[in-house]
Amino acid sequence: MPLTNSVTTYGRVTKSFHWLTALLILANLPIGWLATELAHQVEAAPTETLIARAAFLFSLHKTLGVGIFFVALARILWAITQPKPGLLNGDRPLEAWAAETVHWLLYGSLVLVPLSGWVHHAATSGFAPIWWPFGQTLPLVPKSDSLSQIASTLHFIFMLVLGGAVLAHAAGAAKHHILDGDATLRRMLPGQTPATPTARQPGHALPLIAALIVWGGAMGGATALGWFAESETASGAKLASVESDWQVESGQLQLTIEQMGSSVTGSFGEWTADITYSETPDPQGKHGTVDVTVGIQSLTLGSVTKQAMGADFFKVSEFPTATFTADILSTPNGHVAKGSLSIRAQSVPVEMPFDLKIEDGTAQANGSLTLDRREFNIGNGVSDEGSLAFDVDVGFELTATRAN
Repeated sequence: MPLTNSVTTYGRVTKSFHWLTALLILANLPIGWLATELAHQVEAAPTETLIARAAFLFSLHKTLGVGIFFVALARILWAITQPKPGLLNGDRPLEAWAAETVHWLLYGSLVLVPLSGWVHHAATSGFAPIWWPFGQTLPLVPKSDSLSQIASTLHFIFMLVLGGAVLAHAAGAAKHHILDGDATLRRMLPGQTPATPTARQPGHALPLIAALIVWGGAMGGATALGWFAESETASGAKLASVESDWQVESGQLQLTIEQMGSSVTGSFGEWTADITYSETPDPQGKHGTVDVTVGIQSLTLGSVTKQAMGADFFKVSEFPTATFTADILSTPNGHVAKGSLSIRAQSVPVEMPFDLKIEDGTAQANGSLTLDRREFNIGNGVSDEGSLAFDVDVGFELTATRAN
């Protein structure tokens, strides 16, 4: 059997690409489905065993997906250099048009499905890395929750199109083999099975347009169903605004966890701070007080946001807010907020050192501290630091102006 194609036969390389691609797809689709099902179980009741199993399957799924992407590119480049054996039913215009449309859908989906999944992975943070030594990011793909969500939705849509195309392709091959009795399927099997194409062959333009219409229709339908809508955060009332001696104009409250050996940084979109502060301390070194309320439901934490809201972690349905109440003190090393942090009804004494600069009635402050999640009964079901480290880094920065 020759390596290259002819006008009547497929060569060894083309056949190898075809069956390797089929094997990878048929393996990776169920792996992705099973990994997603396990992720739902992890959100409901996380255990080290479930987390490890889900992480393994997601890493396997992503790694195979990257493999499919490069195999697809190589297959397309090879196909461009080869003659394509013509259809054996080109004299049946509707069948031939449908067959070519499915081929366009297959080739396009083999690139779009893994690429959209790869962008989703690169744009978010979380466990389940791709198993290769070239990093987890992609050029021109920033860390972005909205981009990650869009890419994830596109990945699912393109996967549905790919699944439909694979079924249509398999059904067509079976129809040719069983009903028509021609060599369409046999000439893709090992060995050399030449077959004379019909004189009439479909063009490429109309099938390509039809494939584009299918992809556009799939995305249009997904849009109409609200698949691209911004995901809602967990239910919970908005935090009431506070009137403070120092009014926060802008700021950021972040936390960083270490999961499966990777750092994942998230931020709270909703928090308030009631600050009183005098540049002249009292005899005990107290400058004022700060009362912070944090809307836990506003946390975004990469790919593990939903997991963080679950019962074994923040349990946001029962404990929608966290509070930090502290005195602002001056020490020989600078300022410190000394008080108590309450999460999940667990109050723990903490001290947060911070830097403060005040000019013309505007204050800029930033600070950080490290917490032990176990003190707040967070993630008790995960005792292996290899899965989830005990330490959590919390940091803030803000700009506040003195109230008139």
